[in-house]
Amino acid sequence: MNILTLDLATTTGWAKKKKKKIESGIVNFSPKRGDSPGIRFLKFRAWLTKVVKDLKPEVIVYERPHHRGGAATEVLVGLSTRVQEIAAEYKIECQAVHSTTLKKFLTGGGRASKEDMIREAKIRFPKQDIVDDNQADALALLAYAIETYEYED
Repeated sequence: MNILTLDLATTTGWAKKKKKKIESGIVNFSPKRGDSPGIRFLKFRAWLTKVVKDLKPEVIVYERPHHRGGAATEVLVGLSTRVQEIAAEYKIECQAVHSTTLKKFLTGGGRASKEDMIREAKIRFPKQDIVDDNQADALALLAYAIETYEYED
């Protein structure tokens, strides 16, 4: 089964499983100087549409946005609505996972630090070159999706 997982942010972490092959990374949607703030959503939607068309996932799992206040909340909610929109458009199951649930799943504790998450992701996915916490969280979501939803091939 094909799975796509996303740690949503201006720098979004992603991981995908197609059959037995796992890939992951990050992509940055920061607006350039002079761009409208909404450009990040257009860039994200174009990127996600391309990934969905290429991967043809049966499920997209993403980290549920937190209401942190200000611009961060606006960005996270905006990105999550685009995930839901594209999932609906392509008839893909879509699941949001709370960060506390994800941290508890990966580390055993719901208050794990970014460093704890990176360390555990490196243990579970030693072949992935993990560059930051966004990518680590996307891989944690992938492990969660595989185990919790039993999307094994």
